Amino acid sequence: MMRWTRSVSALLPKALVTPAIATLFCVSTALYAGSAVADSRDQAKRMHDRIAGVPPSAATLNAMQAAIDGNDPLAAALLATQEPEFYSVTLRNFAAPWTNRDSSVFVPLDDYIATIIGMVRDDVDFRGILHEDIVYTASSGPAYSSSNNAHYEALENADLQAVLQRNTQSAVTSLPSNATAGVMTTRSAAKAFFIDGTNRAMFRFTLVNHLCNDMEQVHDVTRSPDRIRQDVSRSPGGDSRVFLNNCIGCHSGMDPMAQAFAYYDYSYDDENDPTGENGSITYTDGQVASKYFNNAANFEYGYQTPNDSWSNYWRNGPNKLLGWDSALSGSGSGAKSMGQELANSAAFASCQVKKVFKNVCLRDPSDAADRAQISTMESSFSSGYSLRQTFAEAAVYCRGS
Repeated sequence: MMRWTRSVSALLPKALVTPAIATLFCVSTALYAGSAVADSRDQAKRMHDRIAGVPPSAATLNAMQAAIDGNDPLAAALLATQEPEFYSVTLRNFAAPWTNRDSSVFVPLDDYIATIIGMVRDDVDFRGILHEDIVYTASSGPAYSSSNNAHYEALENADLQAVLQRNTQSAVTSLPSNATAGVMTTRSAAKAFFIDGTNRAMFRFTLVNHLCNDMEQVHDVTRSPDRIRQDVSRSPGGDSRVFLNNCIGCHSGMDPMAQAFAYYDYSYDDENDPTGENGSITYTDGQVASKYFNNAANFEYGYQTPNDSWSNYWRNGPNKLLGWDSALSGSGSGAKSMGQELANSAAFASCQVKKVFKNVCLRDPSDAADRAQISTMESSFSSGYSLRQTFAEAAVYCRGS
């Protein structure tokens, strides 16, 4: 529903964007998408619609048509990425599901979403979403706060292309620069994935959202269990076979990586603020969060987390196919270096391209031609890591020529 809501919300007041309206729009647009497109003007309009979600002005349409007629459809598509709606609607809805456990698009604007939008607008190396000291804010409205989302809620109806400004997390939060890790250390991500629990959620949802793999896809029972924490029973229900055939397949790889988050937590008043709306991310350098020792009695001989050192056990075995960068060591300390490990994988590049393809072309890649295009786009993305360019390339491919 997300991609249809993008276009609907661009054309109607937000209060009128209902699932029913979105469904009707889905049907009508699907019919249009299935029709053959022959001339350059129709191709230009389709590219603009897919990227910006709104009809182009006559001047923009003319310029895009001229670029196509001049055998430069990519230039035409890039014109569409200059529209304000590409940032305030398309990219907002594109990034919103990554910020919450329900993968819902119906969430307020926040620092995670704003940072994605700003990095795409500025053609910042997109790998930085998992390791840079970066956050996008605005100069208007309430000041950025580590304990509420008022700054971004005030920007809900703003032209995000115009108002967002690059900033550093270390400048506006209590985090030191070495403890920042792109969107993983934004307040929004902390509220969703560091809250309560054991910090494994941050790793799992980062894997889902940015490497397009959930734990089932990376399940590997051949890795060593030596870093699995004490809270994981080695005989669930009294049957050790469950651990050996199931639990170990996720935890043997996840626990050594999630150790990178050992010094992070999300603090809030659970009595007066049970959902954590006014909580904030915390970082205690050198002190492992108490949650890493939850339920230690489940298996007292399990791993006791001493620090934030992490290791990637998936560099060997079947998950070697995720394409880890040989220039990196596969181990380190803290979220920043672990984010670099994830962001420099082939799986990261492939995931971004496939998400953009689906968002723009309104379908998953399905045949040999699509797969060849995905491969071409992955190579292009990996040369500069510009997601704006990837949106344009997808629009060119799916323009209906």
